[in-house]
Amino acid sequence: MYQKFQAALLFTGNQLLSGDNQVLITKEDGTIEAILPVSEAGDDIQHFEGILSPGFVNAHCHLELSHMKGMIPAHTGLQEFVKQIVALRQVEPELIQEAIVSAEAEMMANGIVAVGDISNTLDTLNQKAKHNLAYYSFVELYDLDPTLAADKILAGLEIQKQFQENCVRASIVPHAPYSVTNNLWDLLSAHFGIHTISMHNQETPDENDFFKTKTGSFLGMYERTKVNLDFFKATGLSSLQSILPIFKKAHHGILVHNSFTSAEDIQAVHATMDNAFWCLCPNANQYIEQTMPPVELLRSEKANIVIGTDSYASNWSLNILDELKTIQQHHPEIPLEEMLQWATINGARALQMDKHLGSFEKGKKPGVVLIKDFNATLLVK
Repeated sequence: MYQKFQAALLFTGNQLLSGDNQVLITKEDGTIEAILPVSEAGDDIQHFEGILSPGFVNAHCHLELSHMKGMIPAHTGLQEFVKQIVALRQVEPELIQEAIVSAEAEMMANGIVAVGDISNTLDTLNQKAKHNLAYYSFVELYDLDPTLAADKILAGLEIQKQFQENCVRASIVPHAPYSVTNNLWDLLSAHFGIHTISMHNQETPDENDFFKTKTGSFLGMYERTKVNLDFFKATGLSSLQSILPIFKKAHHGILVHNSFTSAEDIQAVHATMDNAFWCLCPNANQYIEQTMPPVELLRSEKANIVIGTDSYASNWSLNILDELKTIQQHHPEIPLEEMLQWATINGARALQMDKHLGSFEKGKKPGVVLIKDFNATLLVK
């Protein structure tokens, strides 16, 4: 038995084609069989208005923070946002689980089939073990105190192990350049292996100031935690270039947000990394600091762009098309075909899931999404 789909436009994962004479054919379980001319497709073709697309890949999310929806006011700035995140984690486990289930259901309804998910805890394990979506769990570590690095690694490896025992891909990753000491970087890099490594990158100008000159608001973060900063030496370089000698060891690397990334930063990464991906979460940038990532700069440097929603702590929805809408509002010149590549095949490659997801190629099972008026409907999981 086969399912046959036709719409005005057909996005293959790489190209946006006229659907007038193109029929997408899948097996009953959603496995792609072929794209054929109408004359060869036979009967029982389902006709739709809109665009047929592979399922979307959400390259950056914090599913475990879903219970924080609407709790943190918009436009607080990163420093205040992070402080509130810490305070709001301590809630009843039942509420956290209910929010995780609801958020996953919303992502599925919005055409998302795979998620790169930041995990500081095992709160999402039970839901991920159901395999409703394909997950890559990024077990996120940070240590403002270099003496804690060994303990942090051991705790992270235990969380990674439990995800993997439930057939959920997982890697241990750094939170951000400013929140990982050299001791922890050294220990982390020994476990990069063939994994994808994700990292929050250059969300504020203060992050670069901290590394270049050891000035700015991040000094206060260390003061509040009573950590002596004598161990930290200014590098004279941006935060990204400062940690690049270690981060470049990642088999695949996802740099997230990138609001204050320069051309020199991008060029430095591309000179040393073959599989670097740049994740845009524009609605989270708008929510926290009312900024936009340097989309045109990344395009001009031929960066591999992927799309993320971030979390309900920092967004109004978990919807990839909402992220593309925001990009389109600020950059109407970007072709839809290109943005859909970011949301599908690029994301699948970043998560090393492109063998099965991201494009309509024979043997893959990427999901089939109908896009109409910038809204998504999942036709086939």
